[in-house]
Amino acid sequence: MSMKITRGRLGLTVGALGITALVLSGCATSTADKDGDGGGAAGGTIKVGTTDKVTSLDPAGSYDNGSFAVMNQIYPFLLNSKYGTAEISPDIAESAEFTSPTEYTVKLKAGLKFANGNELTSSDVKFSFDRMVKIADPNGPAALLGNLASVAAPDDTTVVFTLKNGDDQIWPQILSSPAGPIIDEDVFSADAVTTDDEIVKGEAFAGQYVIDSYKFNELVSYKPNPDYKGSLGAAENKAVQVTYYADASNLKLAIGNGDIDVAFRSLSATDVEDLKGNDKVQVVDGPGGEIRYITFNFDTMPFGAKTPEADPAKALAVRQAMANLLDREAVAKDVYKDTFTPLYSYVADGMPGATTPLKDMYGDGDGGPDADKAAKVLADAGVQTPVTLNLQYNGDHYGPSSGDEYAAYKTQFEKGGLFTVNLQQTEWVQYSKDRSSDVYPLYQLGWYPDYSDADNYLSPFFVKENFLVNHYDNAEVQQLIVDEQTETDSAKRLEIIGQIQEAVAKDLSTLPLLQGTQVAVVGKDVKGTTLDASFKFRYAPLTK
Repeated sequence: MSMKITRGRLGLTVGALGITALVLSGCATSTADKDGDGGGAAGGTIKVGTTDKVTSLDPAGSYDNGSFAVMNQIYPFLLNSKYGTAEISPDIAESAEFTSPTEYTVKLKAGLKFANGNELTSSDVKFSFDRMVKIADPNGPAALLGNLASVAAPDDTTVVFTLKNGDDQIWPQILSSPAGPIIDEDVFSADAVTTDDEIVKGEAFAGQYVIDSYKFNELVSYKPNPDYKGSLGAAENKAVQVTYYADASNLKLAIGNGDIDVAFRSLSATDVEDLKGNDKVQVVDGPGGEIRYITFNFDTMPFGAKTPEADPAKALAVRQAMANLLDREAVAKDVYKDTFTPLYSYVADGMPGATTPLKDMYGDGDGGPDADKAAKVLADAGVQTPVTLNLQYNGDHYGPSSGDEYAAYKTQFEKGGLFTVNLQQTEWVQYSKDRSSDVYPLYQLGWYPDYSDADNYLSPFFVKENFLVNHYDNAEVQQLIVDEQTETDSAKRLEIIGQIQEAVAKDLSTLPLLQGTQVAVVGKDVKGTTLDASFKFRYAPLTK
């Protein structure tokens, strides 16, 4: 099945923008049908547990799943996807459409307001996008707004986005992404990231929930927002309490003992397997789309541009040799018990346009490693071995299995004496700051898609001002990204997406490793757990 996203056509409304993403378009829920008596106080208080830390509640200052998990509950979006689908439709917008190839016009619903009583108008919408572009925080999602030229608010309920390139095939999805939360201009700073305390104190919320109490990465309490007027409807529970656990073992104990109702990110594969045998809980699997990869800092990696031995050809040889030594299948099987699968491309398998260039270009040509090929690449480039690799990873954000995963990579990379690998682990909040400040030459990252389209695996990574901040700069790739974003012919667009994957596979800005699924473990009496291809975990439909 091909995916045709015809957003660029003049006058096309958001209601026509169905997104179908093959195996990614499924939906898993803890109940097929709700019993009709959930809602409001009848839904009870839902206790959620996670190890996925928050870096910032300010949309301009974070681009990670732990932070976005909170934002999804408290901020509204112009466009969003309803439960069980990745299809984009108006949220607090009344309508949204292209009124010219480079103008996207949104009409807001009447009577919108924030929890603090401030009116939510087009001025707040303009402010939300203008400040994100202006702040351009390295840990934020400003890279998603690369095609935005300007925002106008001609009246209180009208917003006009002017785009640099016409026929943008992904702009409506950008409005539902981490770049899209609408915030209160009377609470947030126009030119700096606003602190969590200021946001909570200012009650700058207009989503399905407001934050009732907040202890950073310890406990967040939510209560339904009676003034939410978006498309998702009112919360079906009376409150939600989210506890942040230091590690997966404590999270597993909490859900297994019934101390919490929902465990979502990040249990180990062994934990999930064990919990499947616990008759007090149910394991809910959702469509895949998460990917794991190693990022190379082009300035500080071996032979990087700002190292004493700078040599781009040798740096490329190092990246290629590592790609030749990888045995993804062994890690997927031995570490993750096949809950992850090998990834041989930059676009998640099953997404329209996904190809497997890494399988063809590196290793034995069939997904396995080839140490002789790795040695030849280094020798041909004049690289003396062993090369020292300082490789950073994180266990609290990406799960406790990360330690075993990266120990396996260390063994693989050191095969044949080509590399000496120094592994180091850092706590997530510090890690997220360091990795965008040139602290780590090579480091682990994961990706949870913002929207169900191949572009989301390409443009955030490979535009010049990308969120990786790894100094990768390929003008040909950047132009191809513009081309695929603005190509209205589905077949041609998929062809360009394939060309991008081939080009970046040669450069190896990142080294894709594995692809995973969404997993939640919930109590037997919990209903409404919805894991779908929007990759947003919503608390509002949860009841017990």
